[in-house]
Amino acid sequence: MAPRLIYGIHPVQEQLRAGRPIERLYLLKGRRDQRVEELVAAAADAGVAIRYEDRLQLERMAGTTHHQGVVAMVGEQGYAGLETLLEKVKSSPRTPLLVLLDEVEDPHNVGAIIRTAEAAGAHGVLIPARRAAGLTPTVVKASAGAVAHLPVARVGNVAQTIDLLKAAKLWVIGLTAEAPTDYTAVDWTAPSVLVAGSEGKGLRHLVKERCDQLASIPLLGRVDSLNVSVAVGVVLYEAVRQRAKPGRR
Repeated sequence: MAPRLIYGIHPVQEQLRAGRPIERLYLLKGRRDQRVEELVAAAADAGVAIRYEDRLQLERMAGTTHHQGVVAMVGEQGYAGLETLLEKVKSSPRTPLLVLLDEVEDPHNVGAIIRTAEAAGAHGVLIPARRAAGLTPTVVKASAGAVAHLPVARVGNVAQTIDLLKAAKLWVIGLTAEAPTDYTAVDWTAPSVLVAGSEGKGLRHLVKERCDQLASIPLLGRVDSLNVSVAVGVVLYEAVRQRAKPGRR
């Protein structure tokens, strides 16, 4: 697989913490502070070669000015296979919790969702191969390195994927504004899959039809929608709250 680049202090730190290989680390010439020194020490312990470059070169490599003086060459980010992920879910001591995204194209939203899903103890995130953001450097940066710890599976047809998840005895809940059921009324202690669509279009009709249940987040102000990454975070932490009750996981 071809090498690729990730950038930013936190994503590179998490890559090292997860034990994932880094082929070479590029740092901004002249930058000396505690966070960079800690990164240098961790890279040295992992046997990673370090090179120092000027700011313009780092910007060319990262394709952005927001690299924080840190760019790393790593192996191609691997996707988890759906069947492999489901096997891991089955063997986990925790109640299954997955997130399935329906055409979420903004890489910042995808990265933020991966970050929140990992923090909430979800088992993985599923993203479609078409009309959706993949594991680009921007997604990795927005995830704050969570992609190094949380499996991300790339799937084909979202509706067909839902059928597979239901066959695996997972309860599939779609998040949509018009649903009469409040998300807090859903039993998130069951093995669950949260399905969320893009902010502009929401869930497609065929995807809604495939879900076992639809739920909504009440909006009490004047705005008519939430950012999809915020909405997913709200619901995931309702699952965390319900599963934290005595006798539940």
